[in-house]
Amino acid sequence: MILIFGLSASLATFLGGLFALKFKDKLHIILGFSAGAVIGVVFFDLLPEAMELSFTRYGTFFTSSIISLGFLLYLILDRVIYFRYCKEDNCHNPVHKGQIGAGTLSIHSFLDGVAIGLSFQASTVLGLTVTLAVLAHDFSDGINAVGLVLGNGGTKKEAFRWLITDATTPFLGVLSTLFFTIHKESLGLVLALFCGFFLYIGASDLLPESHHEHPKKITTIMTLLGAAVIYFVIKVAS
Repeated sequence: MILIFGLSASLATFLGGLFALKFKDKLHIILGFSAGAVIGVVFFDLLPEAMELSFTRYGTFFTSSIISLGFLLYLILDRVIYFRYCKEDNCHNPVHKGQIGAGTLSIHSFLDGVAIGLSFQASTVLGLTVTLAVLAHDFSDGINAVGLVLGNGGTKKEAFRWLITDATTPFLGVLSTLFFTIHKESLGLVLALFCGFFLYIGASDLLPESHHEHPKKITTIMTLLGAAVIYFVIKVAS
């Protein structure tokens, strides 16, 4: 039964990515929504879960430090890629940024699956609640993965490849939990690290990309809508 929930999460991710591919000509709108969704996942899902799980053992300051570490690690990675591939005729070469961003989202999707599996280890009720939350924002994860690749100069073929990867990982995450258990405090720190990653992706990549070529009100509206959708879905699921 638990593997069915893993397949459902993978399907939600895949459908989100197909939606983004179909409406590629409206990429700035998709990126605007994705930016809000990513930031919404941080503030309304990952951050509360990280604090709740790790508070007893590690406290808020240490957990916040892990969030900062995630942000700074991704900053360093971003700058290393920038200077490594910077050329006089093309000093942005953003394709690699899109691939790393999509790769990070894939790892996050894997952890979504892990969260489903581990929550069912605790109780069926908790497992169902977590599954609803994961299904809600995995659709956005599919959009985000495609948006990151396309928004950074990748082709539709590359975006589809990353979508397949991203859509596969939730099921693999659920499957992996059949073979191990993890202490909830440690899971909280992993979620905190990803808070930092996604804050950087949302604020430093998706938001600027959605706005600089299409500085329209609709992009801002879609960003607010992306955050609002995640807020209400997480609220209902919890």
